[in-house]
Amino acid sequence: MPVRNRFAEMMPDLLAWRRDFHENPELLFDVHRTAGIVAENLRGFGCDEVVEGIGRTGVVGVIHGRTRASGRSIGLRADMDALPIAEATGAPYASRVPGMMHACGHDGHTTMVLGAARYLAETRNFDGTVVVIFQPAEEGGGGGREMVEDGLMKRFGIDEVYGMHNVPGRAAGTFAIRPGAFYAAADEFKLRITGKSGHAATPHETTDAVVIAAQVIMGLQALRAREFDPVKSMVISVTTMQASSNAHNVISDAVTLGGTVRTMDEAVRDAVERRMAEVATGIAGSFGGAAELDYMRGYPVMVNAETETAYAAAAARAVTGECADAPIYMWGEDFGFMLNECPGAYIHLGVGDVAPLHTPGYDFNDEVLPQGCSWFVEVAEQRLPLKSG
Repeated sequence: MPVRNRFAEMMPDLLAWRRDFHENPELLFDVHRTAGIVAENLRGFGCDEVVEGIGRTGVVGVIHGRTRASGRSIGLRADMDALPIAEATGAPYASRVPGMMHACGHDGHTTMVLGAARYLAETRNFDGTVVVIFQPAEEGGGGGREMVEDGLMKRFGIDEVYGMHNVPGRAAGTFAIRPGAFYAAADEFKLRITGKSGHAATPHETTDAVVIAAQVIMGLQALRAREFDPVKSMVISVTTMQASSNAHNVISDAVTLGGTVRTMDEAVRDAVERRMAEVATGIAGSFGGAAELDYMRGYPVMVNAETETAYAAAAARAVTGECADAPIYMWGEDFGFMLNECPGAYIHLGVGDVAPLHTPGYDFNDEVLPQGCSWFVEVAEQRLPLKSG
């Protein structure tokens, strides 16, 4: 079935929800307004159960089909949180909250799952149960992990779980997916380098932490270039550097480096953490200084299950007639926590020629709302088919 006509009829409501969320962005777990609106709508749609507070501020809606002979449940997930970015779109519905905006399209994701929930509650054209999941804190807070640890999958008996992300630059309304590792593990590090301070005119009496830091940065980049299989994707990015002194005539005795590591393989992830510490301490020691690594593991590799990826692609083809092969992305996505708990898949939906994600000029393309809603419904109905007769 192509894009469903019901979503064309529903478009005024879809636009109203999406633009209201956009005007009123909230960060991390502090999504009380958004979650409240979601829960109120789910109750208004006639969901059989609406539960708030899963994963601190997450919302779950339960919709039973006409029959439940299969005993199976499918999860459909959206994320609700925004980013600490000042908006520069000039849209009439631009953020009214200084320094915050929906720069990743979570307002669109939430709207699409709300639209799907409304349709599924109206029609109930499936056998089993659909669980709609509205997650807080995807942007660095690990809301997916919190919901899983709160018993999401077991409490609601979810057998498979599906999610979606919009992608600027891909033709609007088109889908793409890949099986296996799709998004990278996203880790963070702080690396403190210590030496001996002194006057900039007498560097021989010091152990210059800035010089050590510069050598460490180059040594970390050499790891990627010379120690790891180039076929296995890995990125080390040093993104911050803070010296203990900001005076022009003082040699600092300490420098703190910060950044991110992205990997697609757990063995590579383990090796990178170990080798970063060895390289940093080795270089620092050779200059008479010291280094201490604080490596903080974040989101896991997001791995699409083979079988469920095929199901997700089939649903996309039912909506638009095709589904492309997606490349690997070094982005991080905490839907990986849910996919580690039960099989499922994550798909991309193109939003056309809009500004890149996580930039002040980004805005979700409302024209793709019907395709996104239709895909979520198609997944549910294909995976929970009614028995004929």
